[in-house]
Amino acid sequence: MKKADFILIGAVAVVIIVLVFLLYFVNGNSGAYVQVEVDGKITDTLPLDTDATLVIDTDNNGSNTLVIKDGYAKMTQANCPDGICTNHMRINRNGESIICLPHKVVVTVIKDNDNNEIDAVA
Repeated sequence: MKKADFILIGAVAVVIIVLVFLLYFVNGNSGAYVQVEVDGKITDTLPLDTDATLVIDTDNNGSNTLVIKDGYAKMTQANCPDGICTNHMRINRNGESIICLPHKVVVTVIKDNDNNEIDAVA
């Protein structure tokens, strides 16, 4: 390897370290609520500091089970064909989400319980 290769590898490593730092330490605050959307409509907003189990029923005969425990949210069961959402890691940081595409379910960690509605001014 040449000197330029080492410089390029070093520069890429520095960029990755800076991005990880920004992601987890600057904007990585734990959220306070979990917002559940089904087919684009907000159906539930639950606090992360209270343990709960929510069964999410959808219009297309789908069902997902969301478990909130120890300040984390995790999709533990889904009767969709692929079940990818159940393999997702548990979430608790602001902006993280778990998505079940077949059932059109989106679970997102939010900082405040304001339902993120767009007002008339926007």
